[in-house]
Amino acid sequence: MAIQLQEIDKISITILIDNYTDRLLQNTSHTLRSPMIRGEKFLRAPLAEHGFSALIKIHHKHQNENLNKRLEYENDINTFLFDTGVTEEGIILNAANFGINLDEIEAIILSHGHFDHFNGLLNVIDHISRPIDIIVHPDAFLKRWLIFPDGRKARMPVLEEEILLRKGAIIHKNKNANFLPLRDSNHDDYKNSVADSTLLITGQIPRETNFEKGFPFQYIEDPDENNLSHDPLVNDDQAIVVNIRDKGLVILSGCGHAGIINTMNYAKRLTGISKIHAVIGGFHLTGGKIYEDAIDLTIDEIQKADPEWIVPCHCTGWKAVNRIINSMPEKFIQTSVGTVFEF
Repeated sequence: MAIQLQEIDKISITILIDNYTDRLLQNTSHTLRSPMIRGEKFLRAPLAEHGFSALIKIHHKHQNENLNKRLEYENDINTFLFDTGVTEEGIILNAANFGINLDEIEAIILSHGHFDHFNGLLNVIDHISRPIDIIVHPDAFLKRWLIFPDGRKARMPVLEEEILLRKGAIIHKNKNANFLPLRDSNHDDYKNSVADSTLLITGQIPRETNFEKGFPFQYIEDPDENNLSHDPLVNDDQAIVVNIRDKGLVILSGCGHAGIINTMNYAKRLTGISKIHAVIGGFHLTGGKIYEDAIDLTIDEIQKADPEWIVPCHCTGWKAVNRIINSMPEKFIQTSVGTVFEF
């Protein structure tokens, strides 16, 4: 049974951290580019880094009866943060540069537990004046290693739950689809009314395509056996979905380790909505032959899904981005740190 995700009027997605910055890009019907000059002065350049973070604003109008018993509309705005970048200071510097008050954030969603998506988290928490809700898949706290085919290996930085709790974080672990805004943040296994929910977090995404391979170099520490176990799926990879009134779904991914096609298909299945208005985020089509072999198959499936707009970010890779531009030039929008995408 599909989730009846409430329609919203607009989503604004500000790219706080991404791999790319281009200060010469012009505004379009769906983008507000970060200005380079204000008041006859050059503004500080934004910081680009190999990571991802996006500030999300949900705009939703609702009816309200005024004192004269007339119905009028009020515009609710909810603000959420999706990932926090790869360095401790990058997201803080960019947020200040763009005039963003991090204290307005109602909840933080982590796409998965890789350090290029959570390393700025502790600094963000320090800039929020109250306990903050963090929505995360339980596997995001696993101790992970990278082991490459040539034998090189390294332990990945770990998302430390105890440190987050000491900082005042309210951690919500959930493998399944869940919703924002929160109505009751006092329970770990929270359940919100779908009628009040404007943002869907997919939770764990089923792996169904035969060409989206996850992250083959990933291993996890087995505390019982004292060894490393191959764990290529990155089960904690999750995405964000909203339903734009009369337009369809906007899907936002972090890295897309589950596969951007698996992600899109699951979003459609969860919501019962087949129309995709925009897909934005990391598609993870760079990093070696195993990913590049999936580029053409991925683009074929994206063309079948026929979203109106495609915004490849972060780990999509230049080969895949160029292929998207060549095959779907009318749908492509270029990302850049500081850009506000409005759908």
